[in-house]
Amino acid sequence: MRSQIEASLIGDYMEYKELGFKCGLEIHQRLATAEKLFCSCNAIQDKGDEIGNVSRFLKPVAGELGKLDFATRFEAEKKNKFIYNIYRNSTCLVDIDEEPPHEINTEALRFALKVAKALHAKIPDEIWVMRKEVVDGSDPTGFQRTMLIGYNGYIIINGKKVTIDGIYLEEEASGIVEKGDGYIIYDPSRLGIPLVEIDTAPVLLNPQEAKEAALKIGLILRLLGVAQRGIGSIRQDVNVSISNGARVEIKGFQEVAKMDKIIENEVSRQLALISIMKLLKERNARIDKVFDITDLLINTNSKIIKKGIENKGVVLALKLINFKGILGFDIGKIRFGTDVSAYAKIAGVNGIIHSDEDLSSYGFSNEEINKIREKMHLNENDSFLLVVAPKEKAERAIELAKYRIELAFNEVPKETRAADNELFITRFMRPLPGGSRMYPETDVAPISAKDIDIEYIDIDELIAKIKSEIMNDQIAEQLLWSRLLPLYLELRNSTKIKPNELAILLTNKENELNRDKKSIEDMPMDTLIYLFDLYSKEEITRRALEYIIDKMPMSKEDVDNIIKNFKLHRIKGDELKELIEKYKASKNIIEDIMKDYRLNIDPNELRQLIK
Repeated sequence: MRSQIEASLIGDYMEYKELGFKCGLEIHQRLATAEKLFCSCNAIQDKGDEIGNVSRFLKPVAGELGKLDFATRFEAEKKNKFIYNIYRNSTCLVDIDEEPPHEINTEALRFALKVAKALHAKIPDEIWVMRKEVVDGSDPTGFQRTMLIGYNGYIIINGKKVTIDGIYLEEEASGIVEKGDGYIIYDPSRLGIPLVEIDTAPVLLNPQEAKEAALKIGLILRLLGVAQRGIGSIRQDVNVSISNGARVEIKGFQEVAKMDKIIENEVSRQLALISIMKLLKERNARIDKVFDITDLLINTNSKIIKKGIENKGVVLALKLINFKGILGFDIGKIRFGTDVSAYAKIAGVNGIIHSDEDLSSYGFSNEEINKIREKMHLNENDSFLLVVAPKEKAERAIELAKYRIELAFNEVPKETRAADNELFITRFMRPLPGGSRMYPETDVAPISAKDIDIEYIDIDELIAKIKSEIMNDQIAEQLLWSRLLPLYLELRNSTKIKPNELAILLTNKENELNRDKKSIEDMPMDTLIYLFDLYSKEEITRRALEYIIDKMPMSKEDVDNIIKNFKLHRIKGDELKELIEKYKASKNIIEDIMKDYRLNIDPNELRQLIK
């Protein structure tokens, strides 16, 4: 059913040009500020006590062009109730729109402008704050504040200039705590944390180039020392399209290393949808009417259907003429029916069942299937899909499924899709938003950027300096492209440890911790600085330092308690000389001492004293 180029994923990147492949990135990085963007709440997610919650229902409003954004309206149709946990240290009335925004966080503004300069971007004379409508519940206000702070910048990858169309300073959204039937609980402790967004032009020619651009931008952000540490502090969104396909925004990349594979599979998905479009026209396929088949399944053994009917549901079925095999068509590790089901789920149903599946696996008997086909007057080449739910939900779900199938006749839909980092595929989230959801923020005055003096940092010079001080190209490369780089820079500036020793220690220890699914990044910065400072002052040994890191202390007090409880103080100088005297009768004095005091003694100092 599929052509040769569609049957296997494109391996030769030259073929992406033939496909009309276009790709651009949106990189979102939280900034390492002390406070949020428009209030003085803590920006490091130190929640404090939970002191209550508020509930909201959100609805869309017209943007500055006087139109409702389609994606926003689509999201609002889910009719979810949004509940926001409120915390003492990290939430306030600004977050829930009960108080006007405070003056902009000047630290965040300077950090963002520092990024814009490093990316060779032009900075506008005046910065205007806009509201971007968001009704998925991630912001209790129903909008996100954002502002353009740079444009027409660039980065260089493999000798190629990649244009940066826009750089924005904006607010981070809330995080989801729990999802249920008709409600979502959010944690707004991260809401309002300053975020810089970097958008490239759609000039990336293949998936590998997209990955390299994302890595380069991430490296620049880490080198500038403005990036917040930790998993989730940076997010990469990718915009992808091909000829006869559509622009699709892919969100939720957890690892840049998987980016190229997910993009490849998205291209494969769009090629498959183009094939479906052609096939539907060749077959003269069409959507027919909806049937209520509840009466046929009153005594069914299908658990899904039986439970749905018992919960006052109806079973509605949509007739699809000449559709045999289409809903089961492979669109890259999932079937077309899965995409149709994702649209239907917006109505609050669990999904759809369709005739291209093995219906016996749902508990349907052959007799029931024949009765359904007879009632719906289905021919051999016809298909059907069905939904079981309370009548209003079922009718809405069928309409949404019909809408997705109607799109399949004429286009690959413009969508926002989520990256599935396990299967390397994308899944439908919502239609792609447009410009109609933007409108001016009237509570914040324009900001003059003319008099803000921002230092330009030459990234290439900085990389060369780091490599020269580490004195090991392999370790330097590993550190530069890892999340540990900001930690290295902070500890290098805050302690007296030699850069090359620090780099080796961090990379080796991180590799060990990763095997246990832990990371040095999990520890607070002030705790790490305190711990490494103890080492640089020779109060603990390197082995003791690594031993303490394994225990993952979260505070200075934790570090002190570990040292005390496990007797990890360093034995040195006169104390070490006295210990050597006790072991002087030993034939293997170094081995015997280190066997008993391996965490307390530096072996180099021991050898020197014995000499």
